[in-house]
Amino acid sequence: MSNKETVFTGAAVAIVTPFTNDKVNYEQLGMLIERQIANSTDAIVICGTTGESSTLTDEEHRECIRYCVEKTAGRVPVIAGTGSNDTAYAIELSKYACDVGADALLLVTPYYNKATPKGMIKNFLAVADATDKPIILYNVPSRTGCNITLPVYKELAKHERIVATKEASGNISAIAEIAAELGDDLDIYSGNDDQIVPILSLGGKGVISVLSNVVPKETHDICKLWFEGKAKESAELQLKLLKLANTLFCEVNPVPVKTAMSLMGFCSEEMRLPLCEMEDANKAKLAAVMKEYGVI
Repeated sequence: MSNKETVFTGAAVAIVTPFTNDKVNYEQLGMLIERQIANSTDAIVICGTTGESSTLTDEEHRECIRYCVEKTAGRVPVIAGTGSNDTAYAIELSKYACDVGADALLLVTPYYNKATPKGMIKNFLAVADATDKPIILYNVPSRTGCNITLPVYKELAKHERIVATKEASGNISAIAEIAAELGDDLDIYSGNDDQIVPILSLGGKGVISVLSNVVPKETHDICKLWFEGKAKESAELQLKLLKLANTLFCEVNPVPVKTAMSLMGFCSEEMRLPLCEMEDANKAKLAAVMKEYGVI
């Protein structure tokens, strides 16, 4: 058995970053954090894909992490998205996140320039060696153009601080293999809201969720029910929320979820290019589904 610690069990929100007139609105971010904690969210991921990390300035990225740690004040773990396709920058940002008190780091695979398996291993180990907090790998091939294969996972799982992976490959068969080979050495979190229960059934520890922005309590409850041994009820709740979860991906994330948060009155739907407002037909569809679920 591994002696690695689990960062969190349950549902973590990949929280949106509210903007007003192209500036981060920290007051609204604070309100969103408080709403999440009040609704039993198990951890907060700041500056992930859903937080539009790719268009935050370096200064904003750091300030969002620092602010989130301060606002959360130890009530739930804060996981900082600090991955980059530039390893030196990932190290710099990761060190900063550790210094200001983030509980763990979320490191996406190097995107655009990609990496060979050897390069990917060197990238993650370089960050792990330079920092002192647990690391959650983030595998999302649809965005990055590269996939963490089982041999790469096996190598990375040897490092004491590489404790988990957020698997958003959508490939349940591959995830089953990771669980079979590395179950004790690498926690698995679902990176897809439609696969929470399947991944929990393979020994997963929870989800890093977009859906949690809209229905934090219900997403938490999918996991809570599972861990209470109520597999049927957990699956029923996931299936009940499936239409809402899928509609939040009718355009590229985080466009629909940012729009949803705006429709709920929590922040503006303002995004930074190349992300932009939803197509009218999709926005109408999203609003209709949200009404169906009683969230607006």
